[in-house]
Amino acid sequence: MTEEYSDPWAAEAIRRVRADGPHHTPTPLRRLSLPAVRGIDIYLKDESAHPTGSMKYRLVRAMFTEALASGALTEGTPVVAATSGAVAVAGARFARLLGLAFTAVVPAGTPVRALAGIEEEGGRWQRGELPPAAVQDEARAVAGRLGAHFLDHFTDAGRAVAACGEPTIADEVFEQLSGEPHPVPEWIVTGAGTGATSAVVGRHLRAHGHPTRLAVVDPENSAYFPAWASGCDDYTTGMPSRIPGIGRPRTEPGFRPALIDLVIPVPDAASVAAMRWLRTAGTEAGPATGTNLWGTCHLAARMHEAGARGSIVTLIGDSADPYLETHLDPSWVRARGLDPAPHEAVIERFARTGHWPARQGSG
Repeated sequence: MTEEYSDPWAAEAIRRVRADGPHHTPTPLRRLSLPAVRGIDIYLKDESAHPTGSMKYRLVRAMFTEALASGALTEGTPVVAATSGAVAVAGARFARLLGLAFTAVVPAGTPVRALAGIEEEGGRWQRGELPPAAVQDEARAVAGRLGAHFLDHFTDAGRAVAACGEPTIADEVFEQLSGEPHPVPEWIVTGAGTGATSAVVGRHLRAHGHPTRLAVVDPENSAYFPAWASGCDDYTTGMPSRIPGIGRPRTEPGFRPALIDLVIPVPDAASVAAMRWLRTAGTEAGPATGTNLWGTCHLAARMHEAGARGSIVTLIGDSADPYLETHLDPSWVRARGLDPAPHEAVIERFARTGHWPARQGSG
């Protein structure tokens, strides 16, 4: 049977989006060596291997596919997003692939390196005129004036991944673990920005009947931990996260608390400390990966103390390169009142002994 499409451009566009990069090859699953917790295997799912160097590439690819399939994105339509981070870089890449103009509305104070990443993928940016918390609304207004498609990753990413995101990150993890000593992990640990990644993992675990538990790590100022702990679906803090890619001042529509077994609040200084420790262990990753690792070590220590065996999987969200002048710059860190040293001592001791102080359990 021959498939016929009412919109040949959209059909070709979907083919191009799906064919971009090594999408048919799972991102690597790397084992982290921690001999002190013998019998507990820790794996890092390396999402920095995507063409734009971030796990957001996976979400944005699904969003473009879904928008094309639904007719929301058509030939010649500009694309607008409200972000200066990895979503903007991936959005610029896919727009360029389809010959579409892309504009990111970015908050004031966005680092030059982040803006360069958007430009390198063929996009343009403009600084928001309103406070950072209002950039999303400002970008929506810009899209309306331009007749553009608004790439709303906070609202649309979860739906797009569910509809057009296969294979999902969870599909890949379980396929890659199939030949390992503990093929069904005790925990999968992820952060929450849009909430889409934790939601897709949680749905996968329940749909397949896995006993694996899902933990979400949450940085300072974020609404997700208090929302989960209190049961308040519209919890807000009004404070921006200092850990790019995760944490939000409000609970976003894609966050699904019912799918999550545990939310671990993590101090920002601990995220920086864990990111630095990973560098000494040979893994270059961003601060959100540090947040993930901090939560992972806490859970591994709990298993170790209980004499349990098994595996834990967490994510490398992006590489270290975008953070050389920020989270990896000691002067930048000090200027923000962060002191990673005590947390570095905790994680170094854990790596040597498997011991995790009780007071450090949730930050």
